[in-house]
Amino acid sequence: MIRCLIVDDEPLALHILEDYISKMPFLQLVKVTTNPIEALQLVQEGNIDLVFLDVQMPELTGIQFLRIANGKDKVILTTAYPQYALEGYELDVIDYLLKPIDPARLAAALARVKIAYAGRAPLPEAVLEQIFVRDGERCWFVPLREVRLLSSEGNYIRLSWGKTQPLLGRALAAVEPRLDPNRFFRANRRQILNLDFIEHVELGVNGRLHAQLRDGPEVEISRRQARLFKAKMSV
Repeated sequence: MIRCLIVDDEPLALHILEDYISKMPFLQLVKVTTNPIEALQLVQEGNIDLVFLDVQMPELTGIQFLRIANGKDKVILTTAYPQYALEGYELDVIDYLLKPIDPARLAAALARVKIAYAGRAPLPEAVLEQIFVRDGERCWFVPLREVRLLSSEGNYIRLSWGKTQPLLGRALAAVEPRLDPNRFFRANRRQILNLDFIEHVELGVNGRLHAQLRDGPEVEISRRQARLFKAKMSV
């Protein structure tokens, strides 16, 4: 089953897409939204296989969405403006549908999707390079290479990013598999640190380590993780 997300604010396009998806047994419509920011969060969570994406959207255009999101091959662009077709194909999307959407063209695009997914083993999720964070009334696109520390706070993550510490509405265990393993390391049950920010490491008691982060706090590396850390860093 291919999980689909529609990101569009045009009623006719929404009707055609929803109707067609409902008739296809290999497609599951997960959500319809007019908010590209919400859509980006859903894609980053890894629960979407295919996005029908309008190019002209408020807050974030379809092209901007593609440049931010990983997994561009999961996208079918929809728009009334043919001038965006070349840029869309340069970004390696599955297909580009002009509005009003022709059901025959939609069927052809989905036939290619079905062939691409048929017999294909699930692919590992792409490494996150940046993440969208909404904390109260403030929003950020946070480059993860600039985050020195991720700390679990229940089902949320506190990001230590520059002088800002926004709260991300996702559990640490859900984000960890999408982090670059060459950059991020699980220090203990509650914290993942960015190796690029380590200034120095000192021995602690009972086999633990203490890592001092640049412009940040000291982080305790548990005894179990200390063994992995030493092996990783060839200490």
